[in-house]
Amino acid sequence: MTIVDNPRILIAEDVESNYLYLSAVLSKIKAKIYWAKNGKEAVEIFKKETVDLILMDLQMPEMNGYEATKVIKAISPDLPIVAQTAFAMSDDREKALEAGCDDYLAKPIKSKDLLNTVEKYMHV
Repeated sequence: MTIVDNPRILIAEDVESNYLYLSAVLSKIKAKIYWAKNGKEAVEIFKKETVDLILMDLQMPEMNGYEATKVIKAISPDLPIVAQTAFAMSDDREKALEAGCDDYLAKPIKSKDLLNTVEKYMHV
């Protein structure tokens, strides 16, 4: 198995500093990054662009990550979506998985955890 070259990753994150951190970490694997500042934008970008993985913040304005995940998974059930949230309660993890997320990262996200999780889903 090899890792996807230059994976296309959509980061749905309303806090710019969090986005910049994730983007910087993902630059190590030469990922092409798309940025959505809310769930509505995430769905719009997903419909326009080809993405290999989505990092989905769960708490966002306009449309939250749970709703955006449900919409995206209804269209593309095999697309990996990794929830990311500061709300690291056990029921948040369950709610994220119930909404269709494939995995879960609790903030603050360690760069090693992020890269390991992305790598897990980017093997072909």
